[in-house]
Amino acid sequence: MESTVEDYEIVLIDDGSTDRTYEISRAFQEKNNRLRIFKNEENLNVGISSQRAIQMASKEFLFWQTIDWSYDISELREFLEYLKTYDIVQGVRRMPVKVKIKFLKPFAGLLKLFGIDHITRRSDTISKAIISIINYSLIRTIFLVPLSDFQNVTFYPTKQIQSLKFESKSSFANPEGLIKSYWKGMSIKEVPISFIPRSEGAAKGTRSRAIISSVNDIFQLWFKWVVLGRREFIKYGRITRLNPHV
Repeated sequence: MESTVEDYEIVLIDDGSTDRTYEISRAFQEKNNRLRIFKNEENLNVGISSQRAIQMASKEFLFWQTIDWSYDISELREFLEYLKTYDIVQGVRRMPVKVKIKFLKPFAGLLKLFGIDHITRRSDTISKAIISIINYSLIRTIFLVPLSDFQNVTFYPTKQIQSLKFESKSSFANPEGLIKSYWKGMSIKEVPISFIPRSEGAAKGTRSRAIISSVNDIFQLWFKWVVLGRREFIKYGRITRLNPHV
């Protein structure tokens, strides 16, 4: 961050951690007061914690990572430049599928998604990658938002994302922000941001409790927004997908 921008802040939400996150971060804060720490009194899940962090942000733009800083943001400075011409910049873990014959696109897309090469680059393990792909396919299919990734690094103008009313409590919060922004008429630029596998520790995002919570949010909000038509915005935005040949 020091080599990328002149001014920044890091908003950290301690969501009931049991591994001394709060103590370690407070010690770091004494060396770098750009770190702002907020501690939840109890575990509230990633969705609510992300929303709290969004509301605490005070700079012009923001982005967040919800999983152990597991995405490569080495080209952050280049990606920020796109915010001059687009409302939102969305990271993508794969090269999008390009098929000329229209009726073959869904089939070709599934083959690409479940291909070994793509699966091994998407997550730490095969099982986690498959869960991720099913989650992505479900969201894209029922909400009809043609993005190449929903769980990655997303760069927003702070005021724009703060103006959205979040309704999910699970990890669906990240896709919810993108879906509502698209329905609000925002322009979205896709950029390549690769997944970095963890080197230690155990992930909790694919535990049954987290999956059930996310799926519950997905279907409840789909029924409310799409089936019942209770969505605040119905003005489709513009998505510039990542070109796999560049």
